[in-house]
Parts: sequence; structure tokens; C-alpha cells
Amino acid sequence: MREQIRQAWCSTEARPVPLPIEDHQDCMRTTTKLKQIIDRRAAVTVPGAANALFARVIEDLGFELVYVTSAGVANMHLGAPDVGLTMMTEMASAVAAIADAIALPIIVDADTCFGNAVNMVRTVCVLERAGAAGIQIEDQVFPKKCGHFAGKDIVPVEDMVQKIRAAVDARRDSDLQIIARTDARAIEGLDRAIERAHAFIEAGANVTFVEAPMSVDELARIPRELNAPQVANIVFGGHTPDPGRDKLAAMGFSIVLYANATLQAALKAAYEVLGALKTDGSLDRVGDRLASFEERQRSVAKDKWDALETRYRVGG
Repeated sequence: MREQIRQAWCSTEARPVPLPIEDHQDCMRTTTKLKQIIDRRAAVTVPGAANALFARVIEDLGFELVYVTSAGVANMHLGAPDVGLTMMTEMASAVAAIADAIALPIIVDADTCFGNAVNMVRTVCVLERAGAAGIQIEDQVFPKKCGHFAGKDIVPVEDMVQKIRAAVDARRDSDLQIIARTDARAIEGLDRAIERAHAFIEAGANVTFVEAPMSVDELARIPRELNAPQVANIVFGGHTPDPGRDKLAAMGFSIVLYANATLQAALKAAYEVLGALKTDGSLDRVGDRLASFEERQRSVAKDKWDALETRYRVGG
């Protein structure tokens, strides 16, 4: 069955290799890297990126993973809230651009997989081909909402189980990590959320993700009561407390998402700098808040593109 699904929906050719702007000595697949990082259960910090520039900053600072946040794509590319407005093709486009810009493994927020279990098959194939090393799916009713918003609802657990089975069947690379999130905590309580996560693990999810626990004690229960690797999601201003990486590692979490910290920092800086520009008519007062011209060019590896231009110059 798995092979039939792959042949029907997924290209048999690997994703095109991007232009070798940088030489990377480690040729291990990003899916395998992600699997190994998750298996360490060391509460690895994972910032979110809504575009390739933010992803390059994350890589430049030495983080091990990047999370492509659906909320961030909705906020930054649509100027819209996280209420299920992003489409699969928009996410795939963002992932492909990020995968061409960095070498880090990428976890992709695929929301509710943009439909039912059949849609899941196409979603996994497209996002895997775009460069995802892990795909996160969730059990909200479509159109979904941010896990820290009110007014959410969840699908029957049997529906989510079928989506997970479809995702496992559809992936070409067995190391592609299927991360199954439940939003049941806000609707039915933590006990039911953990029950759902058990069912997701039985269905084949590699990792589970209980969204929006309300206390440190609730956080601690999740990896203690579930035998698969776990995700903690820390939303600045959201419902879940942030006990810090060391405590989350001691609890047994594998990765800790800070999905939109980059976006929130950039938004605050944009308001402050542009507010001063509007008031003063110049950047003099806020110049120290701006990256230099040289820092900006370094962040996008302009020297590597200059080297390519020299290499391929006619008569060079």
C-alpha cells in the first residue's frame, strides 16, 4: 500500500539539489539529522522562521534546527492572523526557499494538512519534496486557529489517526519525522490530550506535541506519560510557562519551539524604527537599532554570490 501511494502521488526523483553556494562537509540527510536530534531528548531550542532571511539568521547563530511556522507565514506574507488562511502551496513555497538558503533540518508546520487523510498524502509529498525533514500536523477542525486562541475545536480521534497513517504511508524517506499535535488540552483537558497522543503514537507518529499546557506541572506530565519524543511550544505571551531549556531537558522533552520569537522581535523593532522615522524625518535617533549595510549583505551571503559571478563571468 505504501509503495502504491508513493508511486501515485510522489515524484520518484529526489528534490533538485540547489546551487552549491556553500560547501558542507556533512552529507547526512537532513531527515536523519533531525531524527538523531529528536532522539537525544535534550530540549533542543528551535526558533521559527517565516522566510529565508530569518532562517539564515537562525543558522548563522548556530541553532541546530529551523521551524517553518504557519502562523508566521500568515502574519508576514498575508498580514493576517493564524486562523487557517495559509494554503499548502504557500507553505511549500516558503519551505523551498528556506531549504535553498540553509543546510539545517527544517520542521514544517502543516496545520491540519489542509484537508482530510487524502489531502494528507499530497501534503506530505509536496512538503517532503520542498525540503521538509519533519512535518507537524494537528487535530483541530479546519479552519484551525493558533493553539493559544480561544474558540478551537478538534476532530474525532479516529480521523486524526487516519491522517497520521496516511502521512506515514506517503513519505518517501522513512526518517522523515511525522509530528502529531493535539489541541485537546484547551477543550477536553490534559488527561484526554495525553490519551490522544497515545493513540497518535500507536498510529505511527514519530513525535507527539501536546499544545498549550497551562503549568510547569502539566508540562512535566507530558514526557513522563508518553513514550515517544515530545515537543514543548513556548509562545511569548501565551498560555504555557517557560521554565527554561535545562528544566525542559530534565523533563525529557526533545525539542522546544519558539515559533515566532523572530517575528515578534522584528515587528517591535519595525514599529520603533519607523515610528522614529515618521516623527523625526531621519534615522539619526535609531541608527543603533539597525543592522549595518555590511551586516545585511553578510546575512544573505553576498560574498558567495559574488564568487559565483566571478566564476561564470564570460572570459573569466
